[in-house]
This record gives sequence, C-alpha cells and structure tokens, in this order.
Amino acid sequence: MVLKVHQRCNLACSYCYVYEHPDQTWRERPRTMPDEVRDAALSRFAAHARRHGLTRVRIVLHGGEPLLYGHERLAELARSARALFPEGCRVDIGMQTNGVLLDEQVVAMLLEHGIQAGVSIDGVAADHDRHRRTPNGRGSFAAVERALTLLQKPENRPAYAGLLCTVAAGTNPLACYEQLRAFDPPAIDLLLPHANWESPPPPVEGRATPYADWLIAIFDRWYTEQSPPRVRIFEDAVNLVLGGAARGEQLGLSPSGVLVVESDGAIEQVDALKSAYEGACSTGLDVLRHDFDEALGHPGIVARQIGRAALAGECLSCPAVDYCGGGHYAHRYRRDAGFRAPSVYCADLLTFVRHVYGRVAASLRREP
Repeated sequence: MVLKVHQRCNLACSYCYVYEHPDQTWRERPRTMPDEVRDAALSRFAAHARRHGLTRVRIVLHGGEPLLYGHERLAELARSARALFPEGCRVDIGMQTNGVLLDEQVVAMLLEHGIQAGVSIDGVAADHDRHRRTPNGRGSFAAVERALTLLQKPENRPAYAGLLCTVAAGTNPLACYEQLRAFDPPAIDLLLPHANWESPPPPVEGRATPYADWLIAIFDRWYTEQSPPRVRIFEDAVNLVLGGAARGEQLGLSPSGVLVVESDGAIEQVDALKSAYEGACSTGLDVLRHDFDEALGHPGIVARQIGRAALAGECLSCPAVDYCGGGHYAHRYRRDAGFRAPSVYCADLLTFVRHVYGRVAASLRREP
C-alpha cells in the first residue's frame, strides 16, 4: 500500500508525473492526510492481511514529499501500523523522498521505527539540477548529497533503502552510474520517464533507441563488475532471460501487487497512470467506505493481474514478449486503444532485452 501522506512537494521537478502531467486531481485533495483517513487506511490494510493470511506486507510513504508530513507524525503512523497487523505478519515500511529534508533528526526517527528511505537523485549535479529544482529554480543536488552522506554512515545504513534515478537519455550514462555508485547504495532503480503515445518521451537526435542505448552502456559495466550494486531493471532482465520472474513493473508479466491511498482516502491504481489522462488511476473507492477486496474486481486492477491477456496483438506476436512483458502498463496508453497498445518504448525495450539475452547466452556458453 502506497500512502500519500502529503499531497504537495518542496521541489518542482520538470518531469513529475503528479504535477506536470494531465491528471491534476492533486489540486482538489488535502495537503496532508487527515488522521481519520490514515487510521482507516491502516485498518483496512490490516483487515486485508488478516482475511488473506498474509505473512508480509509493505507500506510505502509517498507524496508529494512525505517528509513534509513531519517526522513525529511519521513515527506515530509507524507505531500505529505495526500495532494493527496480526501476529505473524511482518510489516515493512518504506519511504520515497527527494532527500532535501532528510537530516539527523529524521534519520534517527527512521532507525527507531524501522523505516527505510529510498532517495531520488538523477546522476551528476548538472544533470540532477537541470530537472530537480526548488520552486524558485535552485538545484537540489547539494541538499540530496548531504542526505546521502548521512545515510551512508555505518550506523545509519539500516535506514538506507537505495536510490531512484530517472533515465535521461541525452546524458552520459556511465557518469550517472559512477555518481550513483559513489553513494554506495544498497540498490538502484533506473526508471524510464513516464510517457505514452499521446505524450512521447523526449527524443535524442540521431538515436533510434536512445533509452536502450543508455541502459545498455550501464548494463555492460554492471554485468562485468565483481561486486555490482543491485539494479532492479538489470536483475529483472537477467531473471527473465533465465526463465524466472521480474519484481518490478518495467519488464515481465508479473501481476501488480500495489494499491495507492490518496490523501483524501481514495483507493487508486498505481499513480504512474496519472501520466496518461485525468482519472486514469481512479477506482471510485475510498478507505472510509470500502475495503481493499472491493478494489480487486475493478477492471483496471484486473488488467494488471492477467498478464498476456491484457497485451496488444502486436505484443503477443513478438518473440520478446516473455521478457519485456509489454513494458510498464502506463507507457502503453494510446487514445484509440487505451492501455492495450505496445509500449511507447517498444523499440528501446526490444533492443535492451535482446542485448541482455545475448550477454547472458554468451556467458552460459563459456561455462565449463
């Protein structure tokens, strides 16, 4: 469950799918999640875990910027959550933050309450500050660097979940990777920018598959390293080539296991869909009146669970379908087909998974 505890942000990132894309419903929602909504969401989730005998659940605190909710209220939320779930159900609590407000007091709270923070950073300072700026136009890299220096300390590492970086195809991929590695992260997420056929990703002149080229440059470095960091899209690609499954949403056909609760209590689908059109995430349900089981029958949520049956005909006839899985659901949107179209990154995904397949196959051929 992703909890949108605070609906606003202290940065104004140029590519943000919440504030800069078609869905502007954030304007009508409470800035801060009211206590009654928080308590209802946690109770509904705990009841869902009890009803289905779940032994492990994950709560992700999100926004906007979740640290605007206040570190004391975040601590209260963590205490309440763990008290509600049945004995024998592990409750993992994470947070995705831009890092600007992450200081020693916040880190102490994270450690005390077993919350892990993932931090968003887009490579080297110049690339990061080009997009991830404060409302007055100042870059945020220096503040994020301070936060990551704090999280890297041995005593603070239990609170360090990793880094999230949005792929910028026109930048130097290896410089980006080296910068991310310099922060010694437990894991790295490289995310393609949320785009679709109505709002395509930025092109790179002279490059037919600029996003694949960017990922491949890093993959080739990562694949040959002795002790590489965990990079989810790379691990997923290798797992899929070897006949396994993906953990993320960018590749493969694994069912989505995420619901979002907005600050007004609305139960929604993954909010990357906000990049498609206004209302794309909506289910018409909310935690004050409905339980999570009622969301399981929503057509949009069903479509995220049925694998191949949700794919376009072009995808089903493609030899790479078992590996790319049609790509991220949000990236498939086209006005005439809804989400039953190939990914807007189709050419990039095909190039990337073919490259991974080739590298893994070559490695296996060399095995004694």
